[in-house]
Amino acid sequence: MPGKLVAAVTLLALLVGGGAGAAGGYLAADLTTGSSATNALDQPPPARYTASAPEGSVEAVAAKLKPSVVQLQVQGRGSANEGSGFVLSEDGYILTNNHVVEAASQGGRITVVFHNGDEAEAEIVGRDPTTDIAVVRAEGVSGLTTVELGRSDDLRVGQSVVAIGSPYELAGTVTAGIVSSLNRPVTAGGQGDQTTVMDAIQTDAAINPGNSGGPLANMQGQVIGINSAIYSPSQSGNVGIGFAIPIDQARRTADEIIENGHATQTYIGATVGDAPNGGARIGDVQSGSPADKAGIEPNDVIVKMGDRRIDDANTLVAAIRTRAPGEKVTFTLADGSDVAVTLGGQPVTVN
Repeated sequence: MPGKLVAAVTLLALLVGGGAGAAGGYLAADLTTGSSATNALDQPPPARYTASAPEGSVEAVAAKLKPSVVQLQVQGRGSANEGSGFVLSEDGYILTNNHVVEAASQGGRITVVFHNGDEAEAEIVGRDPTTDIAVVRAEGVSGLTTVELGRSDDLRVGQSVVAIGSPYELAGTVTAGIVSSLNRPVTAGGQGDQTTVMDAIQTDAAINPGNSGGPLANMQGQVIGINSAIYSPSQSGNVGIGFAIPIDQARRTADEIIENGHATQTYIGATVGDAPNGGARIGDVQSGSPADKAGIEPNDVIVKMGDRRIDDANTLVAAIRTRAPGEKVTFTLADGSDVAVTLGGQPVTVN
């Protein structure tokens, strides 16, 4: 009997324990179901965002500019190339880089892909390898949305900017950054008098292959530069150092191309090289050239143009190309003397 009693008590304890556990389980479930814990999935979605983009925001700049930015698909010389451009006129003039469309200059093909997906064939109106600027015209189009051009002579380091283009064929890509530096001499290919030397705007806005020819804009949505090159020491992508052609120079060149079919290069009529102690050393001086008329001689070393220091030959070339033919500038030589020069202009011969 004692043994059975123990067994019975044990059984009762197991039953009570099991029952208590079950009851406890049901109680916990009831408490959870009735709690006020917040669950994001139970919340209704917010009202649809319909407000206009805040003025001066990246969103506002993108909304203003994207309808005017195009993708350029270029075929020619046994190769294919992709780039960007932006609309200058309702009837199809588009500004871009020379290196984007150069492959199509010998009978190739250029296809313009607009923001809405429409396509049109285009022809080269003119191009300038020395400044890496070109104008093409889309055929059979009208009523295009044009950009608003700003000015680049009053840019400031640290100013916010937005880049739009088609990196790696990803059309309509928007990136943002700041002006990292101004008047940055950049050599970007070519040979001899066809070498591209830019007095560039440096930016950390992400620029990659395919962005070339697209706009760099201020926060009012005005185009202040043409994205043209990147510094990439060990890879082909963006490392936060991109370069854009100032719009003041690009605008003047585009006007000349549309008006005359060719660009005009600003020059002084002398060869230059790097001076050992800094500055640009004059080589040969062409007879009757602006340099000759100003009294500049071989082996003179130019160390300043106006208030701008000239560190080497590329800096001098870039500084001269940003000016218009007919402008008067003052060169300071290494011996401290000043020479006034009226800059000349000559048609760019495209090889």
